[in-house]
Amino acid sequence: MNKTKKALIKRFKITKNGKILRRMTGQNHYRSKKTGERKRKGRKWILLSKTEAQHLKKFLTK
Repeated sequence: MNKTKKALIKRFKITKNGKILRRMTGQNHYRSKKTGERKRKGRKWILLSKTEAQHLKKFLTK
């Protein structure tokens, strides 16, 4: 039995139906040069692709 990767738990969210969500990249610094539209889009969660989700599921669940 593998341990759950705690670093991944902090970065991803699993929905009730088993979909995996991630945050938008590039939102931690240098935000003053970005437009308001890009900053607002960065607040949303993004759905992972099927292949990425399958790869990550084995690390996220016990």
